[in-house]
Amino acid sequence: MKRPGMRGAALILGGLLLAALAVMTAFTDKPSTPKYHYEVRRDLSVYFANADEVIESVRNSLKARKSSVTVSYISHSDNMEDIDALVSELMGFALSETEDPACGDYIFYQYGGYETLYSYTKEGGSYRYEIVITPIWYTTRAQEEQVDKRVDEILSSLSLDGLSDEERISRIYGWVCDNVSFDLIHEKNRSYHLKATAYGALINRTATCQGYAVTLYRLLREAGIDAGVVTGIAVTSDGSEEYHAWVRIGLNGEYFCSDPTWDSASGSREFYMIPESEFPRHTPDPGR
Repeated sequence: MKRPGMRGAALILGGLLLAALAVMTAFTDKPSTPKYHYEVRRDLSVYFANADEVIESVRNSLKARKSSVTVSYISHSDNMEDIDALVSELMGFALSETEDPACGDYIFYQYGGYETLYSYTKEGGSYRYEIVITPIWYTTRAQEEQVDKRVDEILSSLSLDGLSDEERISRIYGWVCDNVSFDLIHEKNRSYHLKATAYGALINRTATCQGYAVTLYRLLREAGIDAGVVTGIAVTSDGSEEYHAWVRIGLNGEYFCSDPTWDSASGSREFYMIPESEFPRHTPDPGR
């Protein structure tokens, strides 16, 4: 099983193929004109000449919770040793942040990585490759449609129009803390993934820390607030350590951290909008 690469990772460019590579992606939906440009590496044996289009197509398939994503291309050399690196870079870019609140961290923290199968056939002096990426989803497309509807209902009920960003953040944070309970029943059940999702928090009204965090992230992003999910080690009030998730929030050019899981449990705002460098008892993972 593979986890995606870091957000800042580069896609693949190989000096051996020059411009001879054609890339096709097997998707139901026609990709839109790419909105982003991704810089590429130069140290592998293969590159995508139309990388931006390929990345956007993969991202759209991930957002739609497709069961698999197929990338096909023709090469003039054997790329088998570089396939895993190519897929890792491709997924890293596809899971990077965009202006879409239902992409980026929202996808990254609601799936369990991916599996990759690949094959090739020789056609004269060329190789036709087919790579099948199978994401391990925590939710289905139908469940995500329920979440989309619920998100719209919640934001409408909060009457955010005309409010400052600070007021929007406060109302959304209060809603999450007041309306989601910690999922004690499934906390130790590693096979029950809904506890770590916005579906668990918004539809079942129960979640663990990752579910709290990704829900707050989604609501804030939908309201136009800069936010990101953070994972790392947190030290509880009894001095024990736990792997935990919280949210980084941008306001007026600065970043603050908030922990809706702990504040929901205590009924306080002890861990609300604290400057990132001063956030107590939370140590983020390096990287993403």
